[in-house]
Amino acid sequence: GKFSKSRGVGVFGDMAKDTGIPADIWRFYLLYLRPEGQDSTFSWTDLMLKNNSELLNNLGNFINRAGMFVCKFFGGTVPDMVLTPDDKRLLARVTLELHQYHQLLEKVRWVAESLGL
Repeated sequence: GKFSKSRGVGVFGDMAKDTGIPADIWRFYLLYLRPEGQDSTFSWTDLMLKNNSELLNNLGNFINRAGMFVCKFFGGTVPDMVLTPDDKRLLARVTLELHQYHQLLEKVRWVAESLGL
């Protein structure tokens, strides 16, 4: 059913840890399920289905395709990457944006905690 912190309904950090499910799987599922404007409903069956169909199948397919591409076009060895000045500018810009994004997330977390949310 719907999570409710006040009613103690849900899977909370200590409970999630005790399941033995790796943290990265929880992260994937919670990001996949995150509500955009309404509450989300959790189910163990859905966690299993999303992990198997979305994460494992899609990630496995991506890794397989990437490996086949490297074998077909590069003799099975990933070539060294040579960054152009444009590449370096793009990476600097992305790094700056990520830094600002993390700062904003911390502000939201601080506000939520100060409001008791």
